[in-house]
Amino acid sequence: MSYLFPTYQRWDIEPAKAEGSVILGKDGKEYLDFTSGIGVCNLGHRPKGVEQAVKEQLGLFWHVSNLFPQTAQEQAAKCLAEAAGLGSVFFANSGAEANEAAIKLARKATGRTKIISFLQSFHGRTFAGMAATGQDKIKQGFGSMLETFVHVPFNDIAGLEKELDIDTAAVMLEVIQGEGGIHVAEPEFLKAVEAACRKYGALLIIDEIQTGIGRTGKPFAFQHFNLTPDLVTVAKGLGSGLPIGAVIGRVSLNKHFGPGSHGSTFGGNPVSIAAAKATMEIIFEQGFLQQTIDKGHILFDLLEKELASLEIVKEIRGIGMMAGIEVEAELKPLLADLRKAGLLALPAGENVVRLLPPLTVRVQEIEKAMLIMKNAFSTADAVS
Repeated sequence: MSYLFPTYQRWDIEPAKAEGSVILGKDGKEYLDFTSGIGVCNLGHRPKGVEQAVKEQLGLFWHVSNLFPQTAQEQAAKCLAEAAGLGSVFFANSGAEANEAAIKLARKATGRTKIISFLQSFHGRTFAGMAATGQDKIKQGFGSMLETFVHVPFNDIAGLEKELDIDTAAVMLEVIQGEGGIHVAEPEFLKAVEAACRKYGALLIIDEIQTGIGRTGKPFAFQHFNLTPDLVTVAKGLGSGLPIGAVIGRVSLNKHFGPGSHGSTFGGNPVSIAAAKATMEIIFEQGFLQQTIDKGHILFDLLEKELASLEIVKEIRGIGMMAGIEVEAELKPLLADLRKAGLLALPAGENVVRLLPPLTVRVQEIEKAMLIMKNAFSTADAVS
């Protein structure tokens, strides 16, 4: 019997220890972790610089509340804002909280309520997050969703233009849909979204929960497409495993988010802020980002070389260290076979194997993962 609600389909692996790209199970077996805690451990498990920063903060204070000015919060906010090309930050505890805050701010700033998002998107499991998400499966059983959320097909300019009007508060999108199946937005579509938002005075919200903090080889994935968002939401990789999320926005929005308009008891917790600062100091260095780009090229070159010609492989897509392999095979047994062989990978959408290796992964570890995948994919049964 477990005293936990059965909300997760857990694997039969219990971690005993983790470091770098490897998890050691209590069964004594080592697993190459290409999940990064679902895109969280971008620096691998227990990165030394982050661990030291957390230990130092634990020796000072753990929590004092946001009634107190905290220099470290200001420093972390400055780092985030400058990396995104924006000016103001609100710290939350998670990606769902960050998206909630962005939705609230968009509605308050524009005086409108309509939010447009996209089919196959994922924006969290709170009620506003579910309403914004374009996947029916996460909404089942919860009754009526919040009103004024509209979903249109991804990469469909005509569908967007049909819905976007003077009643629209914001358009909310992922430039790479993570949970939805690693679908990459087309550049012309993204520019059309931005232009339409400017035309009607709607805010452009970019959800970088999974794609941000160096995952694609830039601080944020939208920077591959020369976009200028109004709001950006981040979480996952920001704290290297400690809970933290954030909304980054234009300074002109400050007047709509004054005292009493929003808050979070634990948002910007000192220990999580210490982790976030140390994480960004490493990842946002240009040399580190270039290494991520280079390893991303190696990853995708090997995916094409080793997997593209296999019978079950339909398409390989992604950017940087975020890859999806769409397969014509049953996903659950395929992922189980990978685990048995020592590689941890994730599902995405209905039939996509998702790879989110640590940005610090070694080339030899990428090569090892490709060998495991080739063997598993070669013996998998294709869906007829």
